[in-house]
Amino acid sequence: MARRRQLRGFDLKQIEGVSSLIGVDEAGRGALAGPVVAGAVLVTREFLEGRWAAANAGRINDSKQLSAAERDALWFDFETLAGQGQIHAHFGSADVAEIESLNILGATKLAMRRALEGIYPPSAFEQKVEPDLFTPLEEIDRFQPTVSARILVDGLALRNFPYPHTGIVSGDARSLCIAMASIVAKVTRDRLMADLDVRLPGYGFAQHKGYGTEEHREALLRHGRTPHHREVFLRKLFAQRVDPAQADFLSDESAGADGTP
Repeated sequence: MARRRQLRGFDLKQIEGVSSLIGVDEAGRGALAGPVVAGAVLVTREFLEGRWAAANAGRINDSKQLSAAERDALWFDFETLAGQGQIHAHFGSADVAEIESLNILGATKLAMRRALEGIYPPSAFEQKVEPDLFTPLEEIDRFQPTVSARILVDGLALRNFPYPHTGIVSGDARSLCIAMASIVAKVTRDRLMADLDVRLPGYGFAQHKGYGTEEHREALLRHGRTPHHREVFLRKLFAQRVDPAQADFLSDESAGADGTP
């Protein structure tokens, strides 16, 4: 619990010099099926120092380390906080066709961009015009970006990304706003996969969420792929009948605390 509270302390240091932080994380990057989904959550110093964060920061962690019940309870809290204007949260996704076209990294960046666009457009972070030596000090502010926010993305910094940002390795276990974004992404994607399970029974999407579990592999060999499966991720499975969990194109994304991927 004490370690989890460190996430709030990390963000209080990161927010120095800006008015807000925006955490970004994804879910579904290593799955065999379904979209990749990104979450973005904006927090302010007022929120980080406020009553809710002080009392509840210990409940927040990397979404994969929380049970489904814990994630759902936090989702409800996030909706309430957003309705009160204490935080801003959004998600974006990239579908299987976009994953096939852009590769998983490109699709992940697209999902993250869409999540961020729900909070601020990229232009809000652009410096309008470079002031020169003759610009009066009182006019400097009008040359600055529209918003004063720092974007923290889980993992390494992204190349050719339209938003200025800082990559935080293992950020979902270090930063409160990134961990919150990971919960938004995870809950959103899990619900999408549960809906897909209703439309395509027999694959177990509601249980394994599209990841390469034994149940999912057996269903694929029994029923074949669907349009919601990622062809490049399945190629070795059908060509060589290898275990997708051992294939080098899958991530090592771990299972959640409730036993689901």
